[in-house]
Amino acid sequence: MITVLCVEDERDVRELIVEELEEAGIRVLQAENGKEGLDKILTQRPDIVISDITMPEMDGISMLGELQINHPQFANMPFLFLTALADREKMIEGLGAGAESYLTKPIDFDVLMAKINGLVVRIENRVAAGLEF
Repeated sequence: MITVLCVEDERDVRELIVEELEEAGIRVLQAENGKEGLDKILTQRPDIVISDITMPEMDGISMLGELQINHPQFANMPFLFLTALADREKMIEGLGAGAESYLTKPIDFDVLMAKINGLVVRIENRVAAGLEF
Protein backbone atom coordinates (compact mmCIF):
# COMPACT_ATOMS: atom_id res chain seq x y z
CA MET A 1 0.00 0.00 0.00
CA ILE A 2 1.26 3.47 -0.92
CA THR A 3 1.84 5.92 1.93
CA VAL A 4 1.47 9.67 1.44
CA LEU A 5 2.71 12.25 3.92
CA CYS A 6 0.58 15.41 4.05
CA VAL A 7 2.51 18.38 5.50
CA GLU A 8 0.09 21.26 6.04
CA ASP A 9 -0.13 23.74 8.91
CA GLU A 10 -3.83 24.53 8.45
CA ARG A 11 -5.71 21.75 10.23
CA ASP A 12 -8.93 22.05 8.19
CA VAL A 13 -7.05 21.88 4.89
CA ARG A 14 -4.92 18.98 6.10
CA GLU A 15 -7.99 17.04 7.23
CA LEU A 16 -9.68 17.55 3.85
CA ILE A 17 -6.63 16.24 2.01
CA VAL A 18 -6.30 13.28 4.37
CA GLU A 19 -9.98 12.41 4.00
CA GLU A 20 -9.79 12.53 0.20
CA LEU A 21 -6.69 10.33 0.08
CA GLU A 22 -8.01 7.82 2.60
CA GLU A 23 -11.27 7.51 0.65
CA ALA A 24 -9.11 6.53 -2.33
CA GLY A 25 -7.53 3.75 -0.25
CA ILE A 26 -4.23 5.50 0.40
CA ARG A 27 -2.48 5.34 3.77
CA VAL A 28 -1.81 8.88 4.99
CA LEU A 29 0.62 10.30 7.53
CA GLN A 30 0.23 13.88 8.76
CA ALA A 31 2.55 16.68 9.86
CA GLU A 32 1.68 20.26 10.73
CA ASN A 33 4.98 21.90 9.76
CA GLY A 34 8.15 21.22 7.83
CA LYS A 35 10.20 20.22 10.86
CA GLU A 36 7.65 17.57 11.84
CA GLY A 37 7.35 16.56 8.18
CA LEU A 38 11.10 16.07 7.87
CA ASP A 39 11.10 13.88 10.96
CA LYS A 40 8.27 11.73 9.57
CA ILE A 41 10.05 11.36 6.23
CA LEU A 42 13.23 10.22 7.95
CA THR A 43 11.52 7.81 10.35
CA GLN A 44 8.53 6.51 8.36
CA ARG A 45 9.71 6.86 4.75
CA PRO A 46 6.47 7.67 2.92
CA ASP A 47 6.25 7.02 -0.82
CA ILE A 48 4.96 10.51 -1.71
CA VAL A 49 4.98 13.89 0.07
CA ILE A 50 2.36 16.60 -0.37
CA SER A 51 3.52 19.80 1.29
CA ASP A 52 2.47 23.37 1.76
CA ILE A 53 5.24 25.91 1.34
CA THR A 54 4.48 28.58 3.92
CA MET A 55 4.56 26.94 7.37
CA PRO A 56 5.99 27.66 10.81
CA GLU A 57 9.28 26.17 12.04
CA MET A 58 10.41 25.03 8.56
CA ASP A 59 8.83 25.89 5.22
CA GLY A 60 8.27 23.35 2.48
CA ILE A 61 11.13 24.50 0.25
CA SER A 62 13.56 24.31 3.18
CA MET A 63 12.29 20.83 4.05
CA LEU A 64 12.84 19.64 0.48
CA GLY A 65 16.29 21.25 0.40
CA GLU A 66 17.25 19.59 3.68
CA LEU A 67 16.30 16.21 2.23
CA GLN A 68 18.29 16.74 -0.94
CA ILE A 69 21.41 18.08 0.77
CA ASN A 70 21.62 16.02 3.94
CA HIS A 71 19.53 12.93 3.14
CA PRO A 72 20.22 12.03 -0.50
CA GLN A 73 18.55 8.63 -0.08
CA PHE A 74 15.27 10.58 -0.23
CA ALA A 75 16.21 12.73 -3.23
CA ASN A 76 13.97 10.78 -5.62
CA MET A 77 10.92 10.75 -3.36
CA PRO A 78 8.03 12.38 -5.26
CA PHE A 79 7.32 15.73 -3.64
CA LEU A 80 4.25 17.81 -4.53
CA PHE A 81 3.80 21.37 -3.38
CA LEU A 82 0.21 22.35 -2.67
CA THR A 83 0.17 26.02 -1.77
CA ALA A 84 -1.68 29.31 -1.91
CA LEU A 85 1.43 30.88 -3.49
CA ALA A 86 0.14 31.04 -7.05
CA ASP A 87 2.54 33.57 -8.57
CA ARG A 88 4.81 32.40 -11.37
CA GLU A 89 8.06 33.14 -9.51
CA LYS A 90 7.07 30.95 -6.54
CA MET A 91 6.03 28.17 -8.90
CA ILE A 92 9.40 28.34 -10.65
CA GLU A 93 11.17 28.37 -7.27
CA GLY A 94 9.23 25.32 -6.06
CA LEU A 95 9.78 23.32 -9.22
CA GLY A 96 13.40 24.42 -9.37
CA ALA A 97 13.88 23.16 -5.79
CA GLY A 98 13.06 19.68 -7.07
CA ALA A 99 9.31 19.30 -6.58
CA GLU A 100 7.56 16.81 -8.83
CA SER A 101 4.59 19.12 -9.16
CA TYR A 102 3.26 22.47 -7.98
CA LEU A 103 -0.47 22.76 -7.33
CA THR A 104 -2.25 25.82 -6.01
CA LYS A 105 -5.11 26.36 -3.58
CA PRO A 106 -8.04 26.27 -3.58
CA ILE A 107 -7.51 22.55 -4.00
CA ASP A 108 -8.79 20.90 -7.14
CA PHE A 109 -9.11 17.38 -5.75
CA ASP A 110 -9.55 15.86 -9.22
CA VAL A 111 -6.17 17.24 -10.29
CA LEU A 112 -4.55 16.28 -6.98
CA MET A 113 -5.83 12.71 -7.24
CA ALA A 114 -4.77 12.47 -10.89
CA LYS A 115 -1.22 13.49 -9.86
CA ILE A 116 -1.20 11.02 -6.95
CA ASN A 117 -2.62 8.21 -9.07
CA GLY A 118 -0.01 8.82 -11.76
CA LEU A 119 2.75 8.66 -9.17
CA VAL A 120 1.28 5.48 -7.67
CA VAL A 121 1.41 3.80 -11.09
CA ARG A 122 5.05 4.86 -11.55
CA ILE A 123 6.00 3.62 -8.08
CA GLU A 124 4.22 0.30 -8.55
CA ASN A 125 5.84 -0.22 -11.97
CA ARG A 126 9.31 0.48 -10.58
CA VAL A 127 8.75 -1.85 -7.62
CA ALA A 128 7.47 -4.58 -9.98
CA ALA A 129 10.62 -4.15 -12.07
CA GLY A 130 12.81 -4.45 -8.97
CA LEU A 131 13.94 -0.82 -9.12
CA GLU A 132 14.01 1.72 -6.32
CA PHE A 133 11.98 4.86 -6.70
